[in-house]
Amino acid sequence: MDDSPFFRRLLTDVVDGSGEFRVVATARDGMDALRKVRAHAPDVVLMDIEMPELDGLGAIGYIMAESPRAIVVVSAHVGPGAAAAIRALELGAVDLVAKEEERGTAATARFAERLLIVLRAARAAEVKRLAAPERRQREVVPGPQSTATGVARLCVAVAASTGGPRALAEIVPQLPIGLDAAVLIVQHMPPKFTRSLAERLASQSRFRVVEAQHGMPVLTDTAYVAPGDYHMRVTSGPNGPLLALDQGPSVWGVRPAADPLFGSVASQFGPRAVGVVLTGIGRDGAEGLRKIHDAGGIGIAQDRETATIYGMPGAALQAGGARYVLPVTEIAGRVAIELGRMKPQ
Repeated sequence: MDDSPFFRRLLTDVVDGSGEFRVVATARDGMDALRKVRAHAPDVVLMDIEMPELDGLGAIGYIMAESPRAIVVVSAHVGPGAAAAIRALELGAVDLVAKEEERGTAATARFAERLLIVLRAARAAEVKRLAAPERRQREVVPGPQSTATGVARLCVAVAASTGGPRALAEIVPQLPIGLDAAVLIVQHMPPKFTRSLAERLASQSRFRVVEAQHGMPVLTDTAYVAPGDYHMRVTSGPNGPLLALDQGPSVWGVRPAADPLFGSVASQFGPRAVGVVLTGIGRDGAEGLRKIHDAGGIGIAQDRETATIYGMPGAALQAGGARYVLPVTEIAGRVAIELGRMKPQ
């Protein structure tokens, strides 16, 4: 659903030309999209955010309330579209694809490859009626945001992919400050959207949440989101742990990937680390969570019932790194308990 005839045609050509999917209808705005969804009941909906009459956020809200189904957001990198795309993922969209800023054969080929990968994941998603997380978050953020200054002595490493922003919106705002811990997040997401994700989480949380930069110190009561297209690791610095970013080869087909981060967290923090693997397709994070477990840390995997896609947490459980398998609503509480147990007295 898009208000640009050119882009609707491009989406149609990519989808119909795939041999895997078929376009049953297109819509020019949000109201038209609702009518077409009601009439055709598609398995997957491709939704732009910026549309006349009823925008994408409004349309997603109606669709998820009336007849939940897999929705993939197609959005621009920049401007209000990026922030709105993150909000759409919280409302129930399962993933997003960035529009190409350029036109031409190469740009179209890149876009088509990304779109089909996301559509395959969306087709596998378990779309559930879940209460909007925003209502709960207002109840768990009564205090001021952290003004972190100290070096973190404990670490929470989090891996997420398809459905991850919604899970992160449930977990990060519930984490308490004052436990000497930093949170390091790898969310499989295109470049530039990760900054909007960090800003959104920061607006809801007591933790300070930022998009990571190379060389940043790992500070207490701060959450760092790996920037799109960069792996993130923890290294030793003269005054404590530092973040290192690189554009090395993709791991499990993604960059950022969780396994490089988790491995470095296991090395730097050992028994003072908690690893969390959330919803997502594939097995990124499974090997890394096992390393955290083997180093004396605690591993947590999201359960099948609350995961949009159980691939990543299921692989983590199978690899032996998860001590706890929990619904998303219980993960923050368990993390807090484990950090409290680990906190130096």
